[in-house]
Amino acid sequence: MSNLRTYLLAAAAFLAPGVAFAHEVYVLSPETVRAALAADSPNPFTAYIGNEYHFFFWGLISFITMSTILAASAFHLLERRIGPFLARLKRFAHPVARVTVGICLIGFGTSADLFGTELPFGDIFGPLTSVMQYIFVMAGAAVVLGFYTRYIALILIAIYGYAVCLFGSYMFTYTDHLGAYFFLFALGSGTWSIDHRARSGNLPRLFNSFARSIQPYAFVILRLGFGFGVMFAAVYAKFIHSELALQTVLQHNLTDFFPFEPLFIVLGALIIEFLAGLMIFTGIAIRWTGLFLIFWLTLSQIYFGELWWVHAVLFGIGFAIFCHGYDRFSVEGHVLKRGRREPVL
Repeated sequence: MSNLRTYLLAAAAFLAPGVAFAHEVYVLSPETVRAALAADSPNPFTAYIGNEYHFFFWGLISFITMSTILAASAFHLLERRIGPFLARLKRFAHPVARVTVGICLIGFGTSADLFGTELPFGDIFGPLTSVMQYIFVMAGAAVVLGFYTRYIALILIAIYGYAVCLFGSYMFTYTDHLGAYFFLFALGSGTWSIDHRARSGNLPRLFNSFARSIQPYAFVILRLGFGFGVMFAAVYAKFIHSELALQTVLQHNLTDFFPFEPLFIVLGALIIEFLAGLMIFTGIAIRWTGLFLIFWLTLSQIYFGELWWVHAVLFGIGFAIFCHGYDRFSVEGHVLKRGRREPVL
């Protein structure tokens, strides 16, 4: 397994100057995280000085790659070959998102952590921790099966709001979860669910009216929440508190795979991760960006050996966005749409 990690990351070094790392708080010790948050973090952009050649070289590579993808979308070069296949994937986007949320809830309950390991249940629910663990596991199983999904989503939105009151703006790191909760509140369980078969899970009239009003924007909300969460996590851990990312590079010997100065690797990761989130947020090259993030997350998961549930939402929602593709409020979906045809990548 160690050889496999080495080969994968060595190959990845030829593809980009940095990597969209896992949340740094997951791969560093609590003591290191506290020290990094208290330290004066260096500005990653100062790493540009002395590395101008690498900066512009990888910028050119990225520009060529993005230009190729945008040209393929603009001129509809791949529509006949893979367009029909991708169109058939759309129906799986909703169940993939629902099952992803359910799996995450089970992960929260079994680990007694909300969203991530840095937010233990004890700090949120206090003496009710054991009870909430059981409730989260049961709620997760219900969502996976599609049973009273809208009710559970509404409760999860309230819990997220409570967490914001406790932890402030840090919770913007997890807007991917919040977007998924609003998505499920709007669309419910879908056709492949117990609710659909048993005609259960109907909301009271007031809530049902609101849910119906936001249904046309469900995938927009999912996409915006996902994109914003990726952008905020990049800025928080690689710019505002760049010492977190710097310690990740140093302690996990990432310079062995990316032959650059440690702070320059942080700068590359910041730019790549932020731009990936921005592209999903605005709706540019959605499918390609979703696959790109899944690729780097897979490498991160293999190398760091993180807990399975921590990044389940990024894998699942990323794949759901890949399945659905463009919505009418995305930039490419609006600008490049031709009749019933939409951009492929």
